[in-house]
Amino acid sequence: MRDLSPRRQTLDPIETASRDEIEALQLTRLKWSLAHAHAHVPHYQAAFAAAGVHPDDLTSLDDLRRFPFTQKADLRANFPFGMFAVPREQVVRLHASSGTTGKPTVVGYTAKDLDTWAGIMARSMRACGTRPGDIVHLAYGYGLFTGGLGFHYGAEKLGCTVVPVSGGMTPRQVSLIEDFGATTIGSTPSYMLSILDEYRAQGRDPRKSPLQVGIFGGEPWTNAMRTEIEQAFDMHALDCYGLSEVIGPGVAIECVETKDGQHLWEDHFLAEIIDPESGAVLPDGQVGELVLTSLTKEALPIIRYRTRDLTRLLPGTARSMRRIEKLRGRSDDMFILRGVNVFPSQIEEQLLAHPGLSPHFQIELTREGRLDSMTVWVETAEATSDEIRAAQARGLQKRVKQMLGVSITARVGQPGDVPRSQGKAVRIVDNRPKA
Repeated sequence: MRDLSPRRQTLDPIETASRDEIEALQLTRLKWSLAHAHAHVPHYQAAFAAAGVHPDDLTSLDDLRRFPFTQKADLRANFPFGMFAVPREQVVRLHASSGTTGKPTVVGYTAKDLDTWAGIMARSMRACGTRPGDIVHLAYGYGLFTGGLGFHYGAEKLGCTVVPVSGGMTPRQVSLIEDFGATTIGSTPSYMLSILDEYRAQGRDPRKSPLQVGIFGGEPWTNAMRTEIEQAFDMHALDCYGLSEVIGPGVAIECVETKDGQHLWEDHFLAEIIDPESGAVLPDGQVGELVLTSLTKEALPIIRYRTRDLTRLLPGTARSMRRIEKLRGRSDDMFILRGVNVFPSQIEEQLLAHPGLSPHFQIELTREGRLDSMTVWVETAEATSDEIRAAQARGLQKRVKQMLGVSITARVGQPGDVPRSQGKAVRIVDNRPKA
């Protein structure tokens, strides 16, 4: 692994502040955010009234649990600009989800919001080992997706040279990395695997690439995939967390010193962990659904947003701010197979532990009679015979049964058989009859 120790950094004072200092700042900013949302967003006026609370009722951070949750459906119900807390004329940028399951969720930013976001992303990239003057290759999607522009403005704020490639044209990605000498890359982890495939297809040694730091987000990924990427490229692979409704990428980030979970930027976001079923707040250290409240956003303040991401809160290490453990999946990505709760990340872990298989996979759910069935489509790392692939399929089926307690059918193809993604990977194809 490349040694980044000569690139030591001086942290911002807030990164090493005491818990008392952090929580005092959070309380001041939380009072402002609640009042700002209540004064200017009819949805929050109605929601607070229905819950019997008012911003003046908040006197401690614990009082936040008295306030109602915000969900994605609330943003869709107020499409397009109903959740904005400033006049539309003061919104200088709009982003939106794809809207594939209904109306898109629309988010807006004032000029101050964009400056705040850029500062958060610059801090995040610096924590990952990127430094002023570095060449940053961005293979995140641009446009309405927040990933590309979030990283772009953060890298420029940090003082880097940005290569705004966006996704797609994978052969060109490899050429530009090599020709320009990029030392940092940002993409979804699944697309980084496609870039790795292209390196090998071109006969290039990825370990000789100029890349030193990879910052990956946009989808859950496992530590096994981290190892795969780090060993293939001889680079540091760091996890970045964010979501458009809260600000975009940069809500939390791993630091290169420890890689032990993502530090939340608690001066801008307040985190809670709740029981996904009851909504009750859980103590630090227990696994549940992450809920986030913005503390500094002007255009779209968000109060107790249910992310559906499953994780737990841990104490700070390299920084004072608390960490979130690597995401275990999403509460709405989980599926139940014959009474067993299954997450795609669990399948990925077993796949990456099986010799000879590539990290690309897709889960197909079907129904045979009254019973649900799961087929896992995977592929070999190198072309091989039918007999070897059949043995690998049997081995993967046995491993999943032993480790997860569910029976699957594994279909092992040749390299390239599993569909690739230029952004977030499509892990589950649900072909079960709709009720």
